[in-house]
Amino acid sequence: MSFFRKTGLCALAAATLIAVGSAGHAADDPELIFKKSTVWKFMAPDHKLATYAIDDPIVDGVSCHFTVPEKGGISGWLGVAEEVSDVSLACRQVGPVSFKEKFEQGEEMYQERRSLFFKKMRIVRGCDAKRNVLVYLSYSDKLIEGSPKNSTSTVPLMPWGDQVPPKCGDFLDD
Repeated sequence: MSFFRKTGLCALAAATLIAVGSAGHAADDPELIFKKSTVWKFMAPDHKLATYAIDDPIVDGVSCHFTVPEKGGISGWLGVAEEVSDVSLACRQVGPVSFKEKFEQGEEMYQERRSLFFKKMRIVRGCDAKRNVLVYLSYSDKLIEGSPKNSTSTVPLMPWGDQVPPKCGDFLDD
């Protein structure tokens, strides 16, 4: 088999893996708010910080914003760069809160692939029942080893208009 044919087959296989890896994630994509370049790259995309918004899928009235670094350069452009684990997270009550279903402490609210195969960034949800506060934690993990880099945000459940806020502890799945 010729060098060019092998190279073409490898490129096709890589493109297929990228497409398959991102296809199941499309419905859960967060909303891009903006990107800011941090490192200029000659003849390739810049390194950037990207800020996204996502609504909690089971808690109406709560939204999170997170900022993640996105690698530029050739590897970032090709989608094969392993992204760093730095994530900033802020979650807030943005309307009257209602729960669609019960949830477990530390249940995953969102995940995003941060490398071609091994790393994922996750946002999980918990409840501080004593204080009636939702607690959100973002972190990244790897197949072999996790990352100690993380970010926590809390959302005290407050009255909205004349609505009395629900107790998050009532919606914990025992």
